[in-house]
Amino acid sequence: MLEVLQVRPQAGVPGGLIIIDCRGFDASDYADCEVLFGETPSRIVSASPDRVLVTVPDDVTKADRLSGLQLMSAGQTSPRMPFLVAELLAENLHPVANPVCDPETGAIFTTISGARGKKVEVSVWRISQDGQSTPFLDNIINPTGLAMDREGTLYVTSRNDGTLYRVSPFREVVPVAENLGIATGLAIDRMGNLFVGDRQGTIYRVTPFGEASPHARLEPSMAAYHLAFSPDGYLYVTAPTLAGTRESIYRVTPAGQVEPWFIGLGRPQGLAFDQAGNAYVCASLNGLRGVIKITPDAQEAEPFIAGARLVGLTFDNRGNAILASNHEIYRVPVGVIGYDPTRA
Repeated sequence: MLEVLQVRPQAGVPGGLIIIDCRGFDASDYADCEVLFGETPSRIVSASPDRVLVTVPDDVTKADRLSGLQLMSAGQTSPRMPFLVAELLAENLHPVANPVCDPETGAIFTTISGARGKKVEVSVWRISQDGQSTPFLDNIINPTGLAMDREGTLYVTSRNDGTLYRVSPFREVVPVAENLGIATGLAIDRMGNLFVGDRQGTIYRVTPFGEASPHARLEPSMAAYHLAFSPDGYLYVTAPTLAGTRESIYRVTPAGQVEPWFIGLGRPQGLAFDQAGNAYVCASLNGLRGVIKITPDAQEAEPFIAGARLVGLTFDNRGNAILASNHEIYRVPVGVIGYDPTRA
């Protein structure tokens, strides 16, 4: 009898690699084997009688995204197992950090960051809940980090000029703080203070009045810093380096002391927390790339969403994960409500 025992993880974006633990899969003839996502076949990477590695297909239909998956081999078909395929919302972008979601409207903001020092026609895009993309800003070069305060005001960092900008309701761009190095990651605490990651190694604290001061020091990063607050009140940071599969998520105390919180990831980037304090990070774990879920005590980690090129994520207030790859924005309903310190 052909049977699926477990799927790891149970959600993914096209191209993501997943592991299917099974029983009775006849892998002797690949031509006679299939893995179906709904009714859409996928590419089998490797297979044995008890395990199949497969990539999430690119051309999944709307009906197939939530239909689960099943195995077929030697004339047998397994029962379906749950699996969620992410919906493509927008493409031809260039996010390098987390997108941000407006809790009032559900709109998603993301960037075309572009090459260093190069101005693009549209630098920040707004994506509606139904997937309509409209230009939002065109006058920030190399926008990188995005964050939104409790009033719905959008903040943007520029890694080109080291400036933190505030965007008014009329889309006027106003500098809040300058000389912040290669300004990348951005997060806001409960008091409205903004924290900016300079990938050269400094985390800056910027008060609501625009007063900036160094808050913490880390090792320089080869890419953007990514910042997020947890319900425990600490700031958490990822900073990709060349350390292979032994990279860390760092925890920063309110006093600015830095300590490794979780070690063992490959190229950790985008970072978010849910209301229970679980961390979600775009990284590799044991050879699988995607969103990794880590428990609040940092004792357990597991793949949560498969995705080979994911760089950022956030959660909306409807239980959806909003995912940023190098060029796309996806949405997948995972039933997680993110933690927002400005609304806690």
